[in-house]
Amino acid sequence: MRPRYVLQIVLDVLSKRASVHEQIEYSNLTGEALTEIVMAAVPNLWPQGFQLQEVQVRERNGVQVRLEGQRLSLALPQALKPGESLHIELAYQLLLPFAEQKDPNLERPRIYGYTARQINLTNWYPFIVPYRKPSGWLLHDPWFYGEHLVYEAADFEVYLKLEHAGAEWQIAASAPGQPEGEWEHYSLSQGRAFVLSLNQGAQVLEENWKGVQLRSLFFLPYEQGGRAVLQAMRQAILAYTAHFGPYPHTTLTAVMGDFNDGMEYSAFFFLPRDFYNLYDGTPANYLTFITAHETAHQWWFERVASDQALEPWLDEALCTYSEVIFYESFDPGLVPWWWSYRVDFYQPQGFINIPIYEGGGFRPYTNAVYLRGAHFLEELRQHLGDALFFEFLRTYQQEMNGQIATSQDFFRILSRFTPEKQNDLQKGYFRP
Repeated sequence: MRPRYVLQIVLDVLSKRASVHEQIEYSNLTGEALTEIVMAAVPNLWPQGFQLQEVQVRERNGVQVRLEGQRLSLALPQALKPGESLHIELAYQLLLPFAEQKDPNLERPRIYGYTARQINLTNWYPFIVPYRKPSGWLLHDPWFYGEHLVYEAADFEVYLKLEHAGAEWQIAASAPGQPEGEWEHYSLSQGRAFVLSLNQGAQVLEENWKGVQLRSLFFLPYEQGGRAVLQAMRQAILAYTAHFGPYPHTTLTAVMGDFNDGMEYSAFFFLPRDFYNLYDGTPANYLTFITAHETAHQWWFERVASDQALEPWLDEALCTYSEVIFYESFDPGLVPWWWSYRVDFYQPQGFINIPIYEGGGFRPYTNAVYLRGAHFLEELRQHLGDALFFEFLRTYQQEMNGQIATSQDFFRILSRFTPEKQNDLQKGYFRP
């Protein structure tokens, strides 16, 4: 049984404050008795950003609550045995920070919070982090680049009510909204991270393609880029469905971020502001291939998750190589350009299986994990041949769907498709 989150959020658009009531249903599927529950409460990383008002655990009295940084732990007076369940209720206030943008070479652009025309609620609710033997609870420290959070697949019911918001605010979310009285209700099954984004004066382009509602939100004067994003989303889903397996949700939304970063969430992603400004009307540009990249995360993050802090290559290398598959499917003449412009221009070096903490800076980290990762997958494809390579990716996706994959899982499944030893396949790309 997946964790289930029911969230009621009242957001005051004027003051940038929110009141949240959260319910969590959690079953212990770890195989071990748990003496504590650990959650990620990321908004507490900002001063006065998270004010916890109440915690109740229906099945346990006397729970000890401890909040340190992003770690919210509930010490249980009686252990939660394997197969047992808990119902947790939280009440808290959020004070959204201003999303100050600093040097992207030194610090990752801010997404959570607000700008003059955008409010982004990302990783805004405490969620129970995965528990894995022998490591325990998987909650890593944030870093200057890369993602540090690990998500179990979960089900979400989100109820949103806005205060002091005019009609000019466009709402984007990880699921379609349905009005229920004064609330807007969103439902998402088997998602990793539910996001809400409010965009003042944004334009919206929509298309229903084979049962998937595609939405592209952008700010004027970037309608040409907004249309290109919508087209690239449709093409990417078509290509990846053929090569990886079915798209997991009924919607996919792309939002022009008021910052310069791309970031994936469940059925949702942001695209960097400057890529719209640089869009030249052709598919040979960053806006197009980063749209393809972020769409690929709906397979390599959403369907098949991984430990993004310790093994970021498992999603980022696959999503980078998915850009090749995108161009092969729709603009094969651009594949040599992509390799030259996107990858080889940077002369990437380094081992691809490094954690985010050992990247040595944003560019060296990206060169190793993303770009050298793409070269590794290209060599693997040449070794296996197209038929076996894509059969392997489909099998990997099917078997790890809804789970958190490891490098060991990747190579365990790969071993069925090649007799070559793992060490030989990894030579030159993976740190021993």
